[in-house]
Amino acid sequence: MQADHLDGNALAGPLAEIFAADVSAAVSRCASCGLTGPVALLRVYDRAPGLVARCPGCEEVVLRLVRSPDAAWLDLRGAVSLRIPLGGTSPSAVLADEGGRSGAER
Repeated sequence: MQADHLDGNALAGPLAEIFAADVSAAVSRCASCGLTGPVALLRVYDRAPGLVARCPGCEEVVLRLVRSPDAAWLDLRGAVSLRIPLGGTSPSAVLADEGGRSGAER
């Protein structure tokens, strides 16, 4: 896999235009390997037409975001879930609440 990726924080600005909450603090679960962790830990590639975020555990695509001047397409089929904390809940608190695996844990 390519090593020239950004971290998931690269999604913060573009996703802020779509969601009211900070999605980089959200917790996603990979549909392929089940790895759970903050969106900020995803590996983001920006060389495609749009942004492609891959799981740091298995490298499968978790999220795609493509924008045009008047619309945005968000493809989350690589995520089983995307839990967006409201009211300042931290990703670590969300993970603890779910009993989820974070980071490189598998």
